[in-house]
Amino acid sequence: MAENVKAIEDALKDAAITSPGFNDEPRSPPSRGSSMRLSHMPSPTSTHRHSFSDQLRGIPPSPRANRQPSLSQISVQELYNHPSTAGVADPAFAGRDWRTITVDELVNPEDVRFVEIDTGIEAATNLLIESGAQALLVRTTSTEKSAVGTFDYGDLNQYLLFATGSLHPDEEHLAFFQDLAKKAQQGHKIPLKDAKNLGTKEPFVTLPHTANLTKAVETFGGGVHRIVIVREGTSEVTGILSQLKLVQFLWENGRSFPIIEELYSEAIKDLGLGSKHVLSINGDKPLKEALVFMDSEGITSLAVVDNQQNVVGNISTVDVKLLTKASSAPLLDNTCIHFISVILSTRGMNDGKDSFPVFHVSPYSTLAHTVAKLVATKSHRMWIVDSPSPSSSGPPTPAAQPAVLHPPHHAATFPQATPSFTPMSSAPSVSAAALPGAYMSGRLSGVVSLTDILNLFARASGLHPMDPNDMRRQRRRSSSSSMVRGSLDSARSSSLDVSKR
Repeated sequence: MAENVKAIEDALKDAAITSPGFNDEPRSPPSRGSSMRLSHMPSPTSTHRHSFSDQLRGIPPSPRANRQPSLSQISVQELYNHPSTAGVADPAFAGRDWRTITVDELVNPEDVRFVEIDTGIEAATNLLIESGAQALLVRTTSTEKSAVGTFDYGDLNQYLLFATGSLHPDEEHLAFFQDLAKKAQQGHKIPLKDAKNLGTKEPFVTLPHTANLTKAVETFGGGVHRIVIVREGTSEVTGILSQLKLVQFLWENGRSFPIIEELYSEAIKDLGLGSKHVLSINGDKPLKEALVFMDSEGITSLAVVDNQQNVVGNISTVDVKLLTKASSAPLLDNTCIHFISVILSTRGMNDGKDSFPVFHVSPYSTLAHTVAKLVATKSHRMWIVDSPSPSSSGPPTPAAQPAVLHPPHHAATFPQATPSFTPMSSAPSVSAAALPGAYMSGRLSGVVSLTDILNLFARASGLHPMDPNDMRRQRRRSSSSSMVRGSLDSARSSSLDVSKR
């Protein structure tokens, strides 16, 4: 599988295109306009389960050998070089105060994807992947128009960790875990109702369709990732609004919203954006460790770094869709760097286009440049990097030596939900010390997220969003113990209508 090594090395070098827009080299701080002052604002082993294995596949080969230069790469490059071009504004919003626009104007009922509460976890997973949605709304029956919860890639990651013996219950919930594992071993369907009881992090938040965008910005700025829009006075779902959709809307129509537009020329450092408390994992660590880390910390993505803390990639909970086939199980014991090569190759196979392995900004990048990258890549965060660190001075690790993949090790005291796996063929291993991380990014120093940006917009507009760190701490607390919330039957009573705050 030498082509997998070539894929990641080529991808990493591709990301080092020598243009000021993409390399995002630090520049002198931009001059600050006199009209905007933000100094007063605070910084924010067993019977095989056939449905997963009927469509077995191995790691795809690299598509790079027979692919022409990517048009998407050129398009994104152009956007990076000229981030002030925010796209085509919707004339329907020209001249309107964004604070008077309702959330219903930004959502589409056709984008909503429902799944029933008794649907099997495997069927729900297939629906989630095939729909292209970031989350499915869970309902009690097929005729219901209201939702009692969500099923997303964070939930899928947690179930996969359970199925491979990586999710360890406390004494209080051990019996439940053992019963669920026994059902899986016997080939019984595991309904979402039970799978969701493994634990959940994301709160179920709703807003009436008549609420204006100020309430959405304020809610998102407090750390909520998605809001379910319901018809006022009822629980009927009319749409789902995400952080990314709202940021994209405000970006494309920025010229209509002066209060927000004047922030775009400011450097993120001057705006106080970005957290210095950033979590990362060395590329030589097993993929399983990264997935457990994300679950335990309640985060959706993790920076992958080389031995000098240079950013060389990113792993997110959405990427677990590449692990839902039994033949992909050995990836869990391979390295994070190897998984990044699989991610990039799969994207190339599916899209026929090159894929950038990582996205980053510098402390002196403007907000416009940062938002342009987030919107263009559909990312939820950008890694903040300082000047690149020197490459490793230690002895290089031979990249051509095969790394034999072994089946995941299961704890003997806990019955497993999945069958035993046959190792895949040997694949080359690339060490974090051998990657050209210093050529593509720089030393990881922070992270700026959609939450940070929407929190800024809220504060600049005179709103009072909650401290997003409170939500982050809540996710970590809920991840540290299993089944933090009751079954989905009680989710309706535990949902939060933020319009009443």
